[in-house]
Amino acid sequence: MNYYAAPVRDLRFVLEELLAHRSLDLPGFEEASPDLIEAVLEEAAKLANDVWAPLNDVGDKHGTTRHGDGSISTAPGFAEAYQAYVEGGWNGIGVSESLGGQNLPEVVASSVQEMLHGANMALGLCPMLTAGAIEALSHHGSDAQKTTYLPKLVEGSWTGTMNLTEPQAGSDLSKVRTKATPEGDHYRIRGQKIYITWGEHDAAENIIHLVLARKPDAPEGNRGISLFLVPKFLVNEDGSLGERNDVTCASIEHKLGIHGSPTCTLSFGEQEGAIGYLVGEEGRGLNHMFTMMNEARHKVGVQGIGVAERACQHALAYAVERLQGRSPRSGKADCAISDHLDVRRMLLSMRARTEALRALALTCAAGPAPRRWIPRATASRRTHAAMRRRGSMC
Repeated sequence: MNYYAAPVRDLRFVLEELLAHRSLDLPGFEEASPDLIEAVLEEAAKLANDVWAPLNDVGDKHGTTRHGDGSISTAPGFAEAYQAYVEGGWNGIGVSESLGGQNLPEVVASSVQEMLHGANMALGLCPMLTAGAIEALSHHGSDAQKTTYLPKLVEGSWTGTMNLTEPQAGSDLSKVRTKATPEGDHYRIRGQKIYITWGEHDAAENIIHLVLARKPDAPEGNRGISLFLVPKFLVNEDGSLGERNDVTCASIEHKLGIHGSPTCTLSFGEQEGAIGYLVGEEGRGLNHMFTMMNEARHKVGVQGIGVAERACQHALAYAVERLQGRSPRSGKADCAISDHLDVRRMLLSMRARTEALRALALTCAAGPAPRRWIPRATASRRTHAAMRRRGSMC
């Protein structure tokens, strides 16, 4: 079953009734309006339903293909679907205008993200990591790095990755061994990273790897780790792409349920050494990387809600179509299993949990409530009235 319908109505319920568009009261969002947000959600739903969702099954069946030179071809249609996302300006909707984004509230960007992950999680992982790279560079990158890399990352024509762990390190990043040797205004990076989501692909012009590594004289443990920017293609002074950097995909790693996502083992410096640039301060790489990691943590939560929403839709569709047993209400044989009370309980439980988590995630994305926000009692009355208008799922 490949059916998915973006839950625009449910998202609007949270934004309009539960949160009362409270992000619009924050400084910097004066030009955003409820009508604009409604239009954004409707257009994002079209992209999710019509372009991304039909490729979900394609990505699962075809997966990704690694070629002899280490390059990767994504599943048929994935590169085109990602380009449709870029051309629509979706990658920068939650990014500030000063960085080239559309300056919409993060809660709107999270709502769009849920729809895209529900439609096609394997494809949605690509812009999710790019958002984290944008956040890390905007906070810790030099002015030159921001000027060179952020416009293309915000646009989406370049994508970003997070390079943390290694074969011997697991989740203990204090054991990272990747080396960064100073050489003029840059470093030579040598080492291997594993579990790199969208670490190599054909959907974008360039890939910007953010890599944890150590200088040769760095102390052991977390304090010796620094953060480096390693582009797939080096960038010339005029912003054009130069020669290929010494970064290769050694293998594709297999993750259950997301075969369409190229999760890679990346080798840095198999020849002369990959050229990388220090981001932020030496020895504070883990601290800087946590900016990207925390951005990803919230987005992974939203990703889970998107998958849960799709599961709810599929479960309900199956329960309505599957015939078995005698109806407890009409007594007729061969009824749809959605008539059975325990099945209805399970469907409603799935729906309730999904909607509760959506409300929690979007509340976090909306930020702190301003003092003039609707009082709790008033908000409760509005919410209950809206729920009565919506009715029940089953």
